[in-house]
Amino acid sequence: MVTEHETEINGADVEYTATTGTQPLWNEQDEEIAAIHYTYYKRSDVDDSQVRPLLISFNGGPGSASVWMHLAYTGPKVIHIDDEGYPLQPYGVKANPYSVLDVADIVFVNPVNTGYSRILKNKEGKLPGKDKQKEMFFGVNADVKYLADWLNTFVTRHGRWRSPKFLIGESYGTTRVSALSLELQNQQWMYLNGVVLVSPTDIGIKREGPVKAANRLPYFAATAWYHKALPDELQAMDLLEILALAEEYAINDYLPALARGAFLDQDKRSEVAEKVAYFSGLSKKQVLQNNLDIDNAYFWKMLLNDRGQTVGRLDSRYLGIDRKETGSRPDYWPELTSWLHSFTPAINHYFTEELKYKTDVKYNMFGPVHPWDRSDNNAGENLRLAMAQNPYLKVMVQSGYYDGATNYFDGKYNLWQLDPSGKMRDRLSFKGYRSGHMMYLRYEDLKQSNEDLREFILEAVPAADKAAKY
Repeated sequence: MVTEHETEINGADVEYTATTGTQPLWNEQDEEIAAIHYTYYKRSDVDDSQVRPLLISFNGGPGSASVWMHLAYTGPKVIHIDDEGYPLQPYGVKANPYSVLDVADIVFVNPVNTGYSRILKNKEGKLPGKDKQKEMFFGVNADVKYLADWLNTFVTRHGRWRSPKFLIGESYGTTRVSALSLELQNQQWMYLNGVVLVSPTDIGIKREGPVKAANRLPYFAATAWYHKALPDELQAMDLLEILALAEEYAINDYLPALARGAFLDQDKRSEVAEKVAYFSGLSKKQVLQNNLDIDNAYFWKMLLNDRGQTVGRLDSRYLGIDRKETGSRPDYWPELTSWLHSFTPAINHYFTEELKYKTDVKYNMFGPVHPWDRSDNNAGENLRLAMAQNPYLKVMVQSGYYDGATNYFDGKYNLWQLDPSGKMRDRLSFKGYRSGHMMYLRYEDLKQSNEDLREFILEAVPAADKAAKY
């Protein structure tokens, strides 16, 4: 289904078409094995669309539809919420005045079993067995293999081979696009200009033991500051000032102390516990009871325990209330229930009423894709190698300071470890925002994150006839 639209972006009129439907995926025997649903926004008031940038967008999960960034970040419409991201009725969508559609066409792709995408029955009318489905679709490497094949077909059908191409992924989608960068280059001979990692996972870069624990502290500090749970001295500072202090302490003092474990000197142990309490909003006693290693779930449960509230996982600005104040983790994630509250009616209404896409297939916000095969996850190394092979390729990380699921300091750590040689450091960048996992839900960050993305796209498109060489 193709519909025509117009909107205003950054004060300028933009005309565009929206194409939504399914495109088949074939196996090596040329049999259709899945129908992949997508929505493709193409600016229609330009002279040569074939050389406009193309932004290819995925969400994560694994098992999540490409609904979140579609209807809240880069697309021409966003959900009806307040300026901080909380649900409003009546549900629905409104124009996105900051969409990057002014500088790039965008395709939102729903992997198998998410959104309206589905596995197809064979000629005998049967679906593949669970093990076969996992082998075909549901794993780190199976996922990127079939999506690369599908994207080749999409780019060919829509005449986009000449376009500068960008991948953007959120959460697990960052693992997906990191691995896709090399899969597209080496198996489809499709070279990219940029990869954007929104609220990134570990992308296969190990962050275990003391590193994992120490990296949480700046996020703890951000959340405690937001809820006014820090000492007065820190509360009087700006958030970014506090984060700079917490980051330095985490790397220079907290990490070495954690590495010593049980053999850390008792006086030093007491000193570290006091400093972790200072930055986290917890008590020194709580830090010591956890052997200096504060689990995320414990933090979400206990930070505001004296107020009878919990804080959210994906966005710790959100508050929850539990059945009991005791326990080691919250009963539910208040931010996720809030988001589903807003997004589910909006996406169903939007496809049916505005894009005129009629189907009886259920829209899967989260689809059945588990168990997911996480073995042989080399996504980060694949991204590094893709960058090394392609001098045009740049990478940007976007993270929210209040994201406890994929914390921002882990995102920075990814960039530090991605290219140990340091030779591609000038092609790596980080942007942080005063919100959570989906930073764009906060109106101020919707504007800033799109502007950062717009600048990244424009800067990653080289001048005419500039050679890709070292």
